[in-house]
Amino acid sequence: MEQGIRKGKVIKNMLIVVLEGSPNKKGSSNLLAEQFIQGATEAGHSVQVIDAAHANIHPCTGCIHCGYEGPCVQKDDVNEIRQKILEANMMVFVTPLYYYGMSAQLKTLIDRFCAFNSSIQRKHMKSALLAVAWNNDTWTFESLESHYHTLVRYLNLKDQGMVLGKGCGTPSMTQHSRYPQQAYELGKRL
Repeated sequence: MEQGIRKGKVIKNMLIVVLEGSPNKKGSSNLLAEQFIQGATEAGHSVQVIDAAHANIHPCTGCIHCGYEGPCVQKDDVNEIRQKILEANMMVFVTPLYYYGMSAQLKTLIDRFCAFNSSIQRKHMKSALLAVAWNNDTWTFESLESHYHTLVRYLNLKDQGMVLGKGCGTPSMTQHSRYPQQAYELGKRL
């Protein structure tokens, strides 16, 4: 299976890893992830979901034993997650908005990227962000967007887009909004 980008041509059949950061498995952000996955698979891509919120992931201790390129001394699910991320062509960050940032569960996983930053940076992976918030103010996602754009820059990712669902406090509210369709279309156009 051909993957990625070669000589300026987009080659279909990417492997996409979806990093779900919601502790609510049936919540609004995972609803957006489901729609994104449907669109991406219909477009011919393979998708693997990593449930970061329920995986055994310990916070980074800052010991730097990894030398910033692993392996990490902690024995948890991150070693397996690392392999899945490094096999992929794209990462999709999925999170509810908690106090104007990503969930602690997703942030804990991202902090552990410390042990394989260079490997991610060399891949020039694609990325996207799917997020939901109860709040409907114009500034609701400013901090999360800034953090995401910083990750994109630092990890040499190629941003493919964001779906930022304002006013999506419950799955019912989200289902009746335009955001599930936007997530589907984002996946479908890859």
